Amino acid sequence: MTDWKAIGIGALINAVLTIVLTIIMFPLFFLGPVIGGFMATYLAHDNTMYYTKNQAEGAADGAVSGVIGGLIIGAIFILGFGALSTIIGLVFTQVGVIAGTITLITGMFITLISVIIGGVLGAIGGVIGFSVKEKGSIRVEVD
Repeated sequence: MTDWKAIGIGALINAVLTIVLTIIMFPLFFLGPVIGGFMATYLAHDNTMYYTKNQAEGAADGAVSGVIGGLIIGAIFILGFGALSTIIGLVFTQVGVIAGTITLITGMFITLISVIIGGVLGAIGGVIGFSVKEKGSIRVEVD
C-alpha cells in the first residue's frame, strides 16, 4: 500500500532541493533525492501499520518518489531550454533547428540520468526514513 500524498511531497522536495543544490553547490545535488525519499517514507500515513517490518516497502516508496522527482527535473529542463531554443529559432532560423534538436537530445539524456539517480538515491532515503520511523517509537533511557 502506498501513500501517494507522501510520495508527491517527497518528489517535490526531491526536485526543488536537487535544482537548488545543483545551482548553489553542485557536489551536494545528491542530497535532494535522498531527503525526498526519506520524507516520502517518513511522512507516509501510519507506515508502520502497512509495512510488514520489511525495508523493501520503504525503499520502493523512496524509489518512486525519486523517479517522479527525476521526471519533474527533466520536464523543467526541457521546458526551460525549449523556450530558449524557440527564441533563438525566431531570431536565427537555421540555428534554431539545430538548437532545438540539441536541446531535445540533451533534455532526454538529463531526464534519463535524473530518473536513474533519483530512483537509486530515493530508495536509499526510503530505507533510512523507514528505519527512523520504525525506531522513533522506541524509548531510550540515558543514565
